[in-house]
Amino acid sequence: MSHSTLHTSTVFSADAQRLVDELDAAVEAHLGWTRRVLRCAVLHTHPGDDVLAADAHRRCRFGSWFLAQQDDFAALDAAATARVCEQHERMHDAVRALCAALLAGRRGEPADLDTFEATQSSLVNGLAQLKTRLLAHSARHDPLTGLPLRYGLEDEYGRHLALAARGGHRLALMLADVDHFKRVNDRHGHAVGDQALRHIAGVLRGTARAAEPVFRFGGEEFLLLLHARDAGAAAQAAERVLRALRDAPLQLADGTRLDLRISAGLSLAGDDETMAVAVERADRALYAAKQAGRDRWCWGEAGAPAP
Repeated sequence: MSHSTLHTSTVFSADAQRLVDELDAAVEAHLGWTRRVLRCAVLHTHPGDDVLAADAHRRCRFGSWFLAQQDDFAALDAAATARVCEQHERMHDAVRALCAALLAGRRGEPADLDTFEATQSSLVNGLAQLKTRLLAHSARHDPLTGLPLRYGLEDEYGRHLALAARGGHRLALMLADVDHFKRVNDRHGHAVGDQALRHIAGVLRGTARAAEPVFRFGGEEFLLLLHARDAGAAAQAAERVLRALRDAPLQLADGTRLDLRISAGLSLAGDDETMAVAVERADRALYAAKQAGRDRWCWGEAGAPAP
């Protein structure tokens, strides 16, 4: 069934690109602010009330924009985001002290100049780090559902295989495909089709345990890495996922109730089994589930519908 593949190497979400563009624009505006500070140092002209205010770090265009986006950046890297906020505020404090001294006819303190130079350098480095993290995250995550894509999946498979072994568990791969997805697009349009994929992704993510990742594996395919004590527990987990979707119809804006279903193939990964082999068995089982009537799962080993 794995006939559709998302090519992620050059795909970036519109939201990520918007953040990058706004970040660049805000930093460019900060360069204009720096030029005003330089004119104050050389010509002793007033740099503006926004530079001398106690909350100058919130008034500048970069500061006001970054604070509004702080939660988004903190989700990517909380420590780097906190450092950027701290260094930006300290930089403004140092500049305010330098400009105030110059306007009063005094010589600025070398310590304030040192702080300004150090914090500005730290700010630039911190922003470069956040920009890199943002683009890397965007390349690895599906902009429609927010789920991770297949990029780096083999590393995740190896990590979870080792985690399951250390915990005395088995790693189960559940490859799921949306039933009759073409009908959804044909009857309701692609916008509703996108809404359906987001809805299914949310149900799968909400049903899987916190340590069990859910990937968007292809166009309408999803892959779950489930930790289970044994085959029986894996079977219960698969049934729980299907039941959760049956119990959560998608309500459209016009009041229409859209019942969505998935078929799935389940395989238990061997201790030294490659991901490709485990996925291939799950894929064959998914095909068997489709052939057996859909809205069900099958074992990869036997390829027979589960009871």
